[in-house]
Amino acid sequence: MLNPQRLAILRAVLAAGSINRAARNLGYSPATISQHMTTLARETGLVLFEKQGRGISPTDAARHLADQAQSLLADFGRLERVVADLRGGQAQHLAIACFASAAERWIPEVVRTVRRHQPNLTVEISLNEPVDGRGRRRPDLDIRTEPAGGAGVHLDGYRRHELTVEELVAVLPAAHPLAEAPELALRDLEAEPWIDHDIYDSPIGQIIVTACRAAGFTPRHAARLDDHRAALRLVAAGVGVTVLPRLAVAELPGGVVARPLVRPAVLRRVVVHARQDRRRGDLIARAVAQLRAGAREREPA
Repeated sequence: MLNPQRLAILRAVLAAGSINRAARNLGYSPATISQHMTTLARETGLVLFEKQGRGISPTDAARHLADQAQSLLADFGRLERVVADLRGGQAQHLAIACFASAAERWIPEVVRTVRRHQPNLTVEISLNEPVDGRGRRRPDLDIRTEPAGGAGVHLDGYRRHELTVEELVAVLPAAHPLAEAPELALRDLEAEPWIDHDIYDSPIGQIIVTACRAAGFTPRHAARLDDHRAALRLVAAGVGVTVLPRLAVAELPGGVVARPLVRPAVLRRVVVHARQDRRRGDLIARAVAQLRAGAREREPA
């Protein structure tokens, strides 16, 4: 069985560029690092380094092994944290997976609520768009976006709760000619350069693309990225326009306006999947209740 420590040292050597620099970074002697690399090469049957001048150079096999080890080491890191928690008697956790705007707007009060009930609790919050669970706990609460008109997704071992259905809005530079309109048809944005805030094609991006196709066009992107706050800054700079859920535009930067979309209205449904866990059912129920309250507070009158 491969030794995770040696895989971590391999990654450190590649990142540092040499065994001597990796030894300084890790607080080991160069001889110790070399011994670990020799043992790893023997365990794997791979040539990991080749002589190059007075030094050595990593092989393609070493680079590929180090890349593939990244997710494994993340999982080992999570396992080590669990062991440390159990050893110290601090094994109380609540894991929440959600998208960025929910983390900003709803999760602070959720954390306050559950920690008021359980002061020693540690709440772990991770983004699930794009989905990648490596190095994370299995979520107790998984907050997701769905198409408002589509069938609801159900996850095994979880109970599904609908939080809200909210509209998406057009976001434009304040100086844009369309900014004076009280509302906009999606087709009004056809000729505009767009800022795509969902380069990974997660559910919110799919909802927007589907709505544009229904309106008869495909957006022409001036920039694509994976952060809605950065997208708002690009809009403020006059680079283009974007479409975002209302939850994501609660605080707009200067020089930017948001306008309702009509013909068609673009909607998303936000749900939370709550893990069915009898041992911590009360804690999870409190978190869900606070999420519901937060969603109601932000619904339009």
